[in-house]
Amino acid sequence: MLEQLLENGESEMLACFRERFRPEDLAETLVAFANGNGGSAVIGISGRVRPKVEGVQDIQAAEEAALEAALACTPPLVLPLPQQLTSNQQTVLLIEVPPGLPNVYSLHGKYLRREGPSNAPIPPNALRQLLIERGEVGWERVRPENVSMGDLSEMKIQSYVARIGPPADGDPLGWLYRRGCLTRDNQAVYQPTNAGMLLFSITTERDYPQCELTLVRYTGNEMSDEFERVDIRTTLPDQVRRAELWLGEHMRRGSRMVGLEREDWTEYPPAAVREALVNAVAHRDYTVRGEGIRIAMFVDRLEVYSPGRLPGHVTIDNIAAERFSRNETLVQVLADLGLIERLGYGIDRMQRQMADAGLPPPEFRETAAGFLVTLRNKGMNVANTSIIDTAKWEALGLNERQIGALVFLTENRRITNRDLQDLSPDVSPETIRRDLSDLVDRGLILKIGQKRATYYILR
Repeated sequence: MLEQLLENGESEMLACFRERFRPEDLAETLVAFANGNGGSAVIGISGRVRPKVEGVQDIQAAEEAALEAALACTPPLVLPLPQQLTSNQQTVLLIEVPPGLPNVYSLHGKYLRREGPSNAPIPPNALRQLLIERGEVGWERVRPENVSMGDLSEMKIQSYVARIGPPADGDPLGWLYRRGCLTRDNQAVYQPTNAGMLLFSITTERDYPQCELTLVRYTGNEMSDEFERVDIRTTLPDQVRRAELWLGEHMRRGSRMVGLEREDWTEYPPAAVREALVNAVAHRDYTVRGEGIRIAMFVDRLEVYSPGRLPGHVTIDNIAAERFSRNETLVQVLADLGLIERLGYGIDRMQRQMADAGLPPPEFRETAAGFLVTLRNKGMNVANTSIIDTAKWEALGLNERQIGALVFLTENRRITNRDLQDLSPDVSPETIRRDLSDLVDRGLILKIGQKRATYYILR
């Protein structure tokens, strides 16, 4: 990876620094990247045209200097954690500035952009256009009224800091400040920002009634009076985790036998559903009050609606290629927690996952006040396919061997101890016997015959 990155030397998207660099020089480059389409800064490299790997001896010092550079920018840059790359036993540090950042950045009043391998002032006309496109500092970095540090959950903060490790555990509040979750008043006293509250507050219901995620499953293809519903009112990381679990439990699942192999099936690719979910949570417009995220499961489709139209220059036509993050801080902290990928929306991945599953491509539509993603399952009815719905058996707590036996029985009408042994060759005969006996005791199968002539059928 490092060799490919350095192959053509410094460019509009790449800058190289030796180990002993001035944080201000790096900050200028980070600002220039941020005001453009992003880029990569590699620390531990000499030479601009033909870069040479020298390596970094004091990784911690280099990381601290890089974080200092990001913090010196106005507004402070929220970046992914530096990555360590190794080549010929030399370690360098990679600092990535994602594309599509929501603000216009400066350093000591200077607005810069990349022009080839150099940083240059942004001309007045171009700066004016950039300010129009990107606007002012986002809502997520604003300090809300009537909140204090006491409104944040120490347990949630500690859990997050533990995941980050050394860059954060020495100064947790300083790290949250650099991430945009805290601000400081004139006395340098920390206070939560809107982002900090959405991510780490004890409760969101009082201050953010719009921070709600509603999940509904209908029994048909349209809304009706028959449905199952749950409302999730909590911080964003918990929203993602709880909603993903609910969706996984309510998606239809099944299996079929292909020879002696059991092939599992889900109504939608779980990864595609996850992308739709986390994108809705991370990129919605939280200034829109009065409605939250709504996810509706129908027999033939899954709809994910989030308040707020597409941000910046992103349109339906360019959504898979363009990047613009309305909520820079929220996205980065969710990425730190492993809940979303920092670079990009994941729209292209969602499209690939649906295609690999043989399903129609995701549908994207802007409404009057929001954005709707629809995943379709071809109207698949499990009863009319060779796929067997296994959800009811999983709900009974049956193990994988027992579910495999029932799938085999559904397709072959009878099963013997030997058949199940062939399906699970690494399992002892006694375990196989207990599995079948348990299915008999549960009233799911019938035992026919005695000794060697014994076989089982569905009850």
